[in-house]
Amino acid sequence: PWPPRGLRGTRGIRGPGAPLPPCLPPQEGPGPRPCAMERGRGRSVQHNGPGGPGLAAAYDSVLRCLGEDPNRQGLLGTPSRAAAAMRFFTKGYRETIADVLNDAIFDEDHDEMVIVKDIDMFSICEHHLVPFIGKVHIGYLPNKQVLGLSKLARIVEIYSRRLQVQERLTKQIAVAITEALKPAGVGVVVEATHMCMVMRGVQKMNSKTVTSTMLGVFREDPKTREEFLTLIRS
Repeated sequence: PWPPRGLRGTRGIRGPGAPLPPCLPPQEGPGPRPCAMERGRGRSVQHNGPGGPGLAAAYDSVLRCLGEDPNRQGLLGTPSRAAAAMRFFTKGYRETIADVLNDAIFDEDHDEMVIVKDIDMFSICEHHLVPFIGKVHIGYLPNKQVLGLSKLARIVEIYSRRLQVQERLTKQIAVAITEALKPAGVGVVVEATHMCMVMRGVQKMNSKTVTSTMLGVFREDPKTREEFLTLIRS
């Protein structure tokens, strides 16, 4: 029977035989790829940067490819809202480390470990475009310079607000701190839950992925590394 159980009485659901809006086939060859095609109106919308209408048009096309009607009440404005959300989720592409540090590196004769742990992290898996969320722990051993503590969280934000894999994210954070401060060493640990493992695929609700990057003395000296790992667990 149509609609399927649980969808009966739902407005905007198309039954068998109802004409569907065109779903874009994959494009081959060079040239700009259309984000959406409204054949009934005879126009196409091209990719035109993160601030333009192309992203919203792409979400409009996705809804049509799912068999939905973007013009029904519940979906009116959804393509624009989804585009705005995705631009926020990926705002790290439009930020640089230089902008974030903003003269927040200070000369300081401090040579003991500095740790900021449990930094909230939200990112988007580049393989399935679904979120992974978790915590980042950062430690570094200064070399005559320290970084404003909030800037460590901002560095996490720059690299996590992109399409990512956790392994690369972990290393990018560590390398950015190393290049900015030239410390004696840096350690970064990321713990995250991936929705691509929770909502789909193996559907393991309690799985957690842990990655680490150790540079300088954190990599070379087992005692320094163990001190860092002990402190972030405490």
